[in-house]
Amino acid sequence: MIQLTNVTKRYLATKAIRQCTLSMDSGKVIGIIGENGSGKTTLLKLLSGLLKPSKGIVEIDNVVVDRRIANKLAFLTDSEYFFPYLSVMELIEFYNSQFDDFDKEKAVEMAKFMNLNVEQKIKYLSKGNKSRVKIVVTLSRNAPYVVLDEPFSGLDPMVRKAIINGIIKFINMPEQTLIITTHEIKEVEPILDEVVVLRKGKIIAHETVDNVREVNKMDVVDWMEQLYSKENMSVS
Repeated sequence: MIQLTNVTKRYLATKAIRQCTLSMDSGKVIGIIGENGSGKTTLLKLLSGLLKPSKGIVEIDNVVVDRRIANKLAFLTDSEYFFPYLSVMELIEFYNSQFDDFDKEKAVEMAKFMNLNVEQKIKYLSKGNKSRVKIVVTLSRNAPYVVLDEPFSGLDPMVRKAIINGIIKFINMPEQTLIITTHEIKEVEPILDEVVVLRKGKIIAHETVDNVREVNKMDVVDWMEQLYSKENMSVS
């Protein structure tokens, strides 16, 4: 279980996250959504131990998060961070040497599923295939928590579809919890159990996708837009 209690993250005079209190149960697929600058990436970095809160507490399974959380949390960032001179297979071997929970056999199977040539050097891969490689090495960890930050950024629809299919096939539910930020909400909505909506660093809603559809009679994008509209009206 993930628990944030009155968490604030400040960058100099700017509050990226503002007094957030949030509980997320294990074994779910949870979307963190919101406009640009709403604090999504900062929230994921707090969960992953890459940032410390300015105030408040972040806990996973009742343990305060620090960098050692990497032992049980696999984090995919939206930045490039691979050694370009490695081949895909060499990268898989490297991850296998670094993480006790890494499943090499699963990685090779996933690379094949993603139509990747494991002998090809990473520096020669297209942007879409580099994104597939990031997904492969992240999802091949049998970590109880998997966090994906904008895995579809800048990718064409066919690549996004392949990555979503890979997530569905290779995430082990309910043994793993998946938390994902994305602007491609309509495409990822079918795999989500819950959504957390951020606006200007604050959590303005946390709801199950089933309730969004059944109670509010709308999809997640329309629901988020309605929430933002209400927030704008309350400010004015």
